[in-house]
Amino acid sequence: MSKKTDLNQLRGLSGDIWNVAVDEYLQGHLNRRQLIRYAGLIGLTGLAASQNFGLPGSAHAATGAAGGTVRVALDQPTAAIDPVAVTDPASIGVISQVGEYLLFDDSEKGLQPALALSWEADEAARVWTFKLREGVKFHDGHVLTAKDVVSTFDRLIDPSSGSSALSAYKGLFSKGAIKALDDHTVSFTLDVPNGNFPFYVSSDVVNAVILPADYAGNFEKTFPGTGPFKLESFRPKQGASFVRNPDYWGEKALPDRVEISFYNDPQAQLVALQAGQVDVIPYTPRTALSIGNSANFKILSVQASSHDELHFRIDQNPFKDKRVRRALALAIDREALVKGLFRGRAIVGNDTPFAPVFPSTDTGIPQRKQDIAEAKRLLAEAGVPNGFPVTLTTERAYEIPDYAVLVQNFAKQIGIEVTLNIEPQDAYYGQAVFGKSDWLDSTFGITDYGHRGTPDIFLNATLKSTGTWNAAHFNNPAYDALLADYGAARDLKAQRLAANKIQTLLLDETPVVIAYFSQYSRITSAKVQGVRFTAISHLLLDRASFVS
Repeated sequence: MSKKTDLNQLRGLSGDIWNVAVDEYLQGHLNRRQLIRYAGLIGLTGLAASQNFGLPGSAHAATGAAGGTVRVALDQPTAAIDPVAVTDPASIGVISQVGEYLLFDDSEKGLQPALALSWEADEAARVWTFKLREGVKFHDGHVLTAKDVVSTFDRLIDPSSGSSALSAYKGLFSKGAIKALDDHTVSFTLDVPNGNFPFYVSSDVVNAVILPADYAGNFEKTFPGTGPFKLESFRPKQGASFVRNPDYWGEKALPDRVEISFYNDPQAQLVALQAGQVDVIPYTPRTALSIGNSANFKILSVQASSHDELHFRIDQNPFKDKRVRRALALAIDREALVKGLFRGRAIVGNDTPFAPVFPSTDTGIPQRKQDIAEAKRLLAEAGVPNGFPVTLTTERAYEIPDYAVLVQNFAKQIGIEVTLNIEPQDAYYGQAVFGKSDWLDSTFGITDYGHRGTPDIFLNATLKSTGTWNAAHFNNPAYDALLADYGAARDLKAQRLAANKIQTLLLDETPVVIAYFSQYSRITSAKVQGVRFTAISHLLLDRASFVS
């Protein structure tokens, strides 16, 4: 079926906003996946969930027989496991077994109904209303109501709660903005309009797990949630096990149990997988090399907006001059990074958080490429023709140490001598506030940022003048104004117009370098099927089964 014959089925479903997206699709400016993701954003959950309307390529995961125990290796959690404060991938993977969100951001289908069945905004995109699913029970038998949702988000925006979600919610909405209209209807009144707000109450903000209204901490004691599994046992520093939740509101989990073990290093995880002691492990390029093309294992991947941000302190020398920042950006060979560092499991970035997976990204912006001659010319124009010494501070995690060495080598080609300061993660992040964090205070650094379903959080937290993750100390009123325009945009055309201006400004100023967007991957035994995950570390095992 051609795109044109889809036209009558696709048009008129949700007024002018949706019709603009359809036009973008018909003109080739949106692909099928982006259109489905946009349908989810504006609440066309039928299209997003069923992938109907003649859109080609729909598929359903194979379903296996019920039973068995799925065994998972994860890294050691960095702190006590608590949805309110969680940031590390291991803890997110554990919480995924029991915790759920109002909406779920599926890597293929976009926003999907979860504990909320539907959502809509007023004309200004300032008041958003969510209808909750009825009959949902927490694992202790307590029935989910709007009060639980209100308490969850009031807790997350309370500075005294230790909430990690404040980086996303600061300036977006405030305590008292969430109201229970009845037992199954919740409204959010935002401080500023935001056309992408549903993503903020979805799995993209990992802290937004819906908890009981009377939750008072100590999540590890009972792991309260509404999900397809419930706690069997938890062993700090060792692991956890979960069993099928017989009272789950949705399709019951296939496995009888999930058993999670914590490991201190990737090599031990790999050995356990090869010995048949576990079925699923995290992915690293080095572990992938070790399994090679063995038919005994599978590498599963989803494209993501995950990236490693190289930041410049633009308020300090030598990076006060944007020509110096642009020179270093031009020294980097992005294609070589994708092919070498990630072995093809990434796509080239263009020094803004607008990843190609986002429907609002203007892909017509010229791609920055390595240009050593132009980089040297810019350095000479800035008065440093022979380069300068500088220290690059970063974290010992994932592929980042290898990336840091490559940056060091790229910089050397234009005369910049980079000394590497690679720290343990706890030392690098420190207290994660300005003045007490090498992440936020270093002149030159690399930080990993996990996937989000919309660029809003990256744009606000890392680059807005008041952003809580603004390691570049970027303070640009023109950028802040464009960001407000982007947030207030109610349709895809308006978002892309604002995105074009933001992308253009950031390429000119270059407060950060985003050289690639990596895929998110897991490695599994070939004996297991149905393992799903998100690019922000949720691990979904309810459809997992064993190949006979």
